Amino acid sequence: MKNQKINPFVFVLFFLSVSTFAFAQTKQLIKQTTYKTDNIEFGVGGTVTITGAPSGSIIVEGWQKNEVEITAEIEIQAENEADLAQLAQVNGFALDESFGHIRIITIGTFDKNYMKRVAKKFPKNLLAMPFKIDYHIKVPVICDLEIDGGNGDLTLSGVEGAMRIKVLESNAKLNLIGGTIVATFGSGNVDIKILTRSWRGRDADIQLANGTMNIQFAANLNAEVDATVLRSGQIENSFSILKPRSRTKFTDKLITAKSGNGGAKLSFTVGDGTLKLAKIEN
Repeated sequence: MKNQKINPFVFVLFFLSVSTFAFAQTKQLIKQTTYKTDNIEFGVGGTVTITGAPSGSIIVEGWQKNEVEITAEIEIQAENEADLAQLAQVNGFALDESFGHIRIITIGTFDKNYMKRVAKKFPKNLLAMPFKIDYHIKVPVICDLEIDGGNGDLTLSGVEGAMRIKVLESNAKLNLIGGTIVATFGSGNVDIKILTRSWRGRDADIQLANGTMNIQFAANLNAEVDATVLRSGQIENSFSILKPRSRTKFTDKLITAKSGNGGAKLSFTVGDGTLKLAKIEN
């Protein structure tokens, strides 16, 4: 069978078409970053709900003022200034205030229902443009928290109240002093510090589906501690004052323990990964 010759003209056309397609797929985007700050008077004991962006970090810090301070760094990207201007009109956050409850709600092109209400004829090519918000929120030390996050770091410190946390993917740092906590993380690394010797509150239940959970306890902790790895992975325990709460021995999958005089129940669960127990360093 004779070798077939390639028509040089056809080859050039093919190369140009592939190059054009590749260029179209790698268009340079320009970035716009804006900052927005709000301060709201807020009494001790109320509830703050934070609905984060699909992408972006959330920092929540307790302070002594009876107000909530919200600082948001909003980043949008598009191919040109005109597209940025359109995106800036719909991407951001909204506040919903009622008696004893503040809701901080991220809004944007990711929310189909929102877009149908406010921008029915919004260009479809802009709906998938990159967008994120990084929040830094200060709240009264004594308050209840509800946090829903997407993909981004979470930092929580200095808050004591009923807390419900749900984050899809995160490198999280929780510095805890008390309250009632139910927290669920999809994947990532979760670093937890129990800063008080005796937990001021009912209990804590923190779960991570996939990743590493690193828990550090205050010395001479008084609490009941449950640690569980459900599937693959293991528990690494260097917190020596933990003693079995029942006749069963500790394993690399399950620890049911009492520390000091006992007290509130602190439960930590990892689906697949590593769960580390240790004393707070320094």
